Amino acid sequence: MIITRSPLRVSLGGGGTDLPSYYREHGGFLIAAAIDKYVYITLHRRFVEGFLLKYSRLEEAATIDEIKHPVIREALKLAGVQERNLEITSMADIPTGTGLGSSGSFTTALLKAFHALRKNLVQPSELAEQACQIELEKLGEPIGKQDQYISAYGGITCFKFLSDGRVEAWPLKVSEETLFNLEDNLLLFFTGYSRSASAILKEQDDKSKQADKAMVDNLHFVKELGQQSQLALERDDLCEFARLMDVHWQRKKERSKSMSNQDINAWYDHAMGNGALGGKVIGAGGGGFLMFYAGDKTRLRHAMREKGLTEVRFRFDFEGTKILNQ
Repeated sequence: MIITRSPLRVSLGGGGTDLPSYYREHGGFLIAAAIDKYVYITLHRRFVEGFLLKYSRLEEAATIDEIKHPVIREALKLAGVQERNLEITSMADIPTGTGLGSSGSFTTALLKAFHALRKNLVQPSELAEQACQIELEKLGEPIGKQDQYISAYGGITCFKFLSDGRVEAWPLKVSEETLFNLEDNLLLFFTGYSRSASAILKEQDDKSKQADKAMVDNLHFVKELGQQSQLALERDDLCEFARLMDVHWQRKKERSKSMSNQDINAWYDHAMGNGALGGKVIGAGGGGFLMFYAGDKTRLRHAMREKGLTEVRFRFDFEGTKILNQ
């Protein structure tokens, strides 16, 4: 049995500039951090012919072309899998549609498993690019490249998205003390809402393609915030990083009416009045997780618990997509 896992992620600055509709014209930049919450794929041969797929549904198919799950179908083709008697199961620590990049993690974990089956060695950059090829090109999803790249690489990583489609990646140059403080003071709370990232990002994608001035200016500003966040973290200035998170969230809300709602705004304001120094909704927006940098963790945890929000504690993951069993 082959088992792979791929980490979920949180964005630390510059999110949204990784969509082709923006970076092809202007170049993109962001910082993302992989966390120790994972998507798992198990893969093994069956005694009988045909594919048995277990995800949110149970699916059986005689051939690859008959597989209804688009990502599994395209990943099998791209990896050149010859076997026709496979059982493929996916599991996740956190539900899909919650803003932590689960679709990118799913695709990288799936490809890693198929490459392991074929005894292929695949580098993180190649794995991420193949996942992007499936999701963005083959399936035409209006999404960015962040999730696939951070899940493949792991760590706290800076990504530069070049106009020709290439991606440069390097680890954030952060001190050990700042790393520990960042990990200790970043708190995640589940809003109870899940949503489709594609639906929310489509509005941004369409406006960027139309060169909508307000959208493009917003993304220019967010990219600059991402670069300022990098400098703040590398200078060990976590208070400035927290302030930039808040500025980012206020600007991010301007991109779409579906980015936030009354509940999210109320919870955010409550957190900022009770120990949070800055925060934002993780991912495309509209639900999922609120992340805060806390000045007073105990006070913030009590305040969010009072409002009925569940905290998900995490650590950073520095391994990226990996094989657990082969």
